[in-house]
Parts: sequence; structure tokens; C-alpha cells
Amino acid sequence: MSVCLSAQTREANYDESKVPAYELPEPLVFSSGKPVSSRRQWKKRRAELMELFRERMYGREPSAPKDISFEVTKVVPDAFGGLSTMKEVRIMLDPSGEHYLVMLMFVPNGAEKPVPAFLGINFKGNHTTTDLEEVSLPDEVQLRNYGPGYQVPERGLNARRWPYEYILEHGYAVCTFCVHDPEPDLKGHYDYGIRKVYDGGSPRPDSWGSVSAWAWSLCRALDYLCKDPSVDARRVAVIGHSRLGKTALWAGAMDRRFAMVVANDSGCSGAALSRRVYGENLGIINTSFPYWFCSNYKEYNDAEASLPFDQHELIAMIAPRPVYVASASEDLWADPYGEYLSLVYATPVYRLFGYDGFSDTSMPAAGDSKVIGRMGHHIREGQHDCILYDWERFITFADRFLKK
Repeated sequence: MSVCLSAQTREANYDESKVPAYELPEPLVFSSGKPVSSRRQWKKRRAELMELFRERMYGREPSAPKDISFEVTKVVPDAFGGLSTMKEVRIMLDPSGEHYLVMLMFVPNGAEKPVPAFLGINFKGNHTTTDLEEVSLPDEVQLRNYGPGYQVPERGLNARRWPYEYILEHGYAVCTFCVHDPEPDLKGHYDYGIRKVYDGGSPRPDSWGSVSAWAWSLCRALDYLCKDPSVDARRVAVIGHSRLGKTALWAGAMDRRFAMVVANDSGCSGAALSRRVYGENLGIINTSFPYWFCSNYKEYNDAEASLPFDQHELIAMIAPRPVYVASASEDLWADPYGEYLSLVYATPVYRLFGYDGFSDTSMPAAGDSKVIGRMGHHIREGQHDCILYDWERFITFADRFLKK
């Protein structure tokens, strides 16, 4: 029986003793109460969950556009001293050509083609992910989405989050584009992004939010990778940090072409269980970032117990594909324990497909790293970030499933 959280405030809770008693919805039980006992039934239950998440949280994304195009605008065959071929690809998001993203790609030169790849979104521009001068600065169309008076960040600002040479040396391509390209990560910028185009300029309560628009754009980037002979589109891992970890999880659920899903410090409305109301909660996230999700999601502000789903079911919808959830010990805002528990409570769906998962409900220790079946997890000592330590474990996990 669900617990009413009528006394919940908009302040973040960091006291485990104040986590309310809660009962999670069962992923292997239909809304009617009928249990799921086979993979065929899970297919129907998964469709039921997808409908719930679309209607009540992410909003309804459009179908893949039929008349979009791709253009390779730059090729550098000897990036990183010959380690990689660099490409920049303009991916049109609507037939008008007015909305596009620019994907930066690095493909290892010495590896047998086609190679597996990581695909993710960056926060401040492709040029901030590396010091390489060959990476283009954002153009005028991209800068429009960054907001008025935006100052272009310095080159290499977030390079620590994209250890390209390490990833390339392990045989993986890396692809990224800026979060602002398809849809600005800003309040009051609905008129500039791709959502308005497909909404017809008039959003509904279940119209897609920005997280859904970013996830949909990852799918469009994957459309291009399906056409690039240097990358094996059947072996692409979608990855994201923080709000883009939330995005990677939804993209992985939305598009089963992604072979693996990695979410780093994704927190509230990402991997963390909403019903724990620990760290950031729904009232905070929907107030601070009202454009991330559909309007219907705001009905659950301060009322997490009334949600018709929880985030373990988002992870369950990725099954049976490999999924990795990473946390940081000092990142209490993202509720590391709640992120881990989502793996535990998604495990029954993985077991339905014959794969083991996590069953121990005790909080992992800082520095702990574990892989069971097709699930991976680690909790890094430190704060909210994505660094080489994290990537080392993502690569080790990917080697199990994405290498031939």
C-alpha cells in the first residue's frame, strides 16, 4: 500500500531515517494486477510501462522524421597524433533544415572496422570536450540556442569528462553533440528548439519535455551511425552524466537499437527511486527545471507515492540489454543508494530473460565495483562528476558485451 507524503517539503532530505515507508510497483505485474510469467507477456507489460512513462513523465516524442539528411562537414584523418580519424557530422532534425545538431566523432585508426562506439551528449559544446584546435566552435545557429549574451566557453573546459585517447586506445569510437543543439537547456527557450517544431507550437500536458527531446536526438545520431561504415551500429552504448544520464536511460528504453546503456550520477528522475524522496525530489526538479518533463509530471510534486511507476521500471525496460549505473559517494543530491536499489528491483525482469542481477539491498561501500549478469554498478569516492575512474569501469563492462 502506498504511503501519502502530505507533509513532504521542497527541501532536499539527506537523512536516511526520514525516508518514508514505501512500496514499489512490481515491474512483472500488469496494471490490472495480473502477473507477468513469460517473455511474451513482458513485451506487453513493457508497452504498458512505456505508455505510462510517456503520458505521465517524459511526454510523447514524435516518430523518426522521414526526410532528414546528414552531412559530413569536416574530416581530420590524424587526430591525436594519428590515433584517430575525427569527423564532424551535421544531422538535420526536421525537413526544413533549420534545426540540426553537430556530432563530433573520433574513430580509432588502428582498430578493425566497424568498431563499437559510445554515444553521449555534452553540456557546453563539442570544443569543450577536448583541447584539439581542429574541433569547430559552435556556429551562429547553435549559439542562438545557448541563450542571449552567451559567452563561448574555453576549449577543453570539460575534457576531463571525455578521456578520448583512453577510449580510442581500447578500440571504441566516441560520438558527442552539445545538449543545446536540439533543445536549449534553459527556461523560456521553447521557441528555439525542436520541441516547438513537432508540437506545432502548442504543447499539451503530455507533450515531450526537453529530456525526451534530447533522447530523441540521440536516436537521430544513431540513425547516422547506421550509415557510417566505420562504426558498428549494432554495438553502440548510449551514455550520459547527470541530467544527461537521465536522458541516456530514456533513450535506451525508447530505442532498443542501443546495445548498452550507461547512466552516471543520474539521480532524481534518472536511476534513483523517486519514492525514497532523498536528495533532489520531484517538487524540486519540476520547479527548478519545469521544461525537462511533460506537464503531467508536475502532478506528482510532493506526492511521489502516487506515481504509477518508479525508476527501477525504467531500468527494467532496458532488459535484457546490458545496463550500468554509476554513483559518487559525496553526491547525496543524486541519492546513490536509490540509484543502486533501482538495479536491485529491476533484477526480476533480467532474470526472466535468464540473466542474474543484484539482490543485496545493503548500500555498497565507496570504491565498490561489481558486475552481475548484464548489470554493472560502481560507487566512486568523490563528488558529482564523470572522470577517468568512471570510464575505466564503463570500458571494462563494455568489453564483455560490445567486443566481438
